[in-house]
Amino acid sequence: LEIMPFASVKKKFIADGVFKAELNNFFMRELAEDGYSGVEVRKTPRKTEIIIMATRTQNVLGEKGRRIRELTSLVQKRFNLPEESVDLYAEKVAQRGLCAIAQCESLRFKLIGGLPVRRACYGILRYIMESQAKGCEVIVSGKLRGQRAKSMKFVDGLMIHSGDPTNEYVEKGVRHVVLRQGVIGIKVKIMLPHDPKGVYGPKKPLPDSVVVFEPKEEIQMKEKPSEMQYVSLTGPSPDTMGF
Repeated sequence: LEIMPFASVKKKFIADGVFKAELNNFFMRELAEDGYSGVEVRKTPRKTEIIIMATRTQNVLGEKGRRIRELTSLVQKRFNLPEESVDLYAEKVAQRGLCAIAQCESLRFKLIGGLPVRRACYGILRYIMESQAKGCEVIVSGKLRGQRAKSMKFVDGLMIHSGDPTNEYVEKGVRHVVLRQGVIGIKVKIMLPHDPKGVYGPKKPLPDSVVVFEPKEEIQMKEKPSEMQYVSLTGPSPDTMGF
């Protein structure tokens, strides 16, 4: 086996990261109205598999798979990939309320529709907490009222901000909305619940979680001593000793 030099390995990782970032940016523009929630890239020696996560997968596929074929063609042209080397798949998000990007998009469309900021944010907050999330945080910043920019924070439940568990337990999403008064920034953070099956949240429990087990009932067994034990404890009688 040939060992790749460090510089080429470094370049490969950078190229993969740029490819995923550009794909994400492209799908964000194309599939914003279809509940686009992220992309996953799996590279094999023959093909590159691109999995699009969305809340409305039927819209992503299109009628008789027409739209997904168009997206495949656009990706091949944009990245100069050979034909039939890219496969696009659409995967439905397991729980929409636990996806930060989907909630960002939902809040974005509410604000574009003219809904007041507080009402829209509290609606998102309530929907996330009803989806069994441990906690959530919504920050909206920009010219919300008047000409001076400010930010509003809405928090509910438990939220961790530091340590390694934030990488697994905290989902983050950022979006921007262009309104008449200017650009509004949206940040959504969701703390996922612990799920032993790994569907709605991470399998690994939090390091500070303590499980208290119920004490077992102790059954006391009263045993009658046997005759041999009785003899050994009391010793021989005086009659048997010849007194």
